[in-house]
Amino acid sequence: QVQPVESGGGLVQPGGSLTLSCKATRFTLDYYAIGWFRQAPGKGREGVACINSKDDTTDYADSSVKGRFTISRDKAKNMVYLRIDSLKPEDAAVYYCAVDSVVARAQCVTHLGVYNYWGRGTQVSVSS
Repeated sequence: QVQPVESGGGLVQPGGSLTLSCKATRFTLDYYAIGWFRQAPGKGREGVACINSKDDTTDYADSSVKGRFTISRDKAKNMVYLRIDSLKPEDAAVYYCAVDSVVARAQCVTHLGVYNYWGRGTQVSVSS
């Protein structure tokens, strides 16, 4: 059973930074695109960022996260990260990482439907 595990969430003041981590045991993340998603209370789950498997190129969902969110991969550690800078109250949500259903997709996407395996999420709260 593929089960990515997120960590690194917490309570951060507006303007602060946080780095979330995604790992998987007994499964190599390198072969798959990995996506980060978030779900705020009362809202649907939305894509945030993704990273390709072959060349680690990235994509970000929209202008609300571009420039503040950075997705990266450490293949030696079998980890994927999401760094969030300049946190805003509207960034508060449960953040999930997910594994693409296709091996080595040519270009990752931030659409929920292509991801098969999901972690249980890590809570990010933003408050002064």
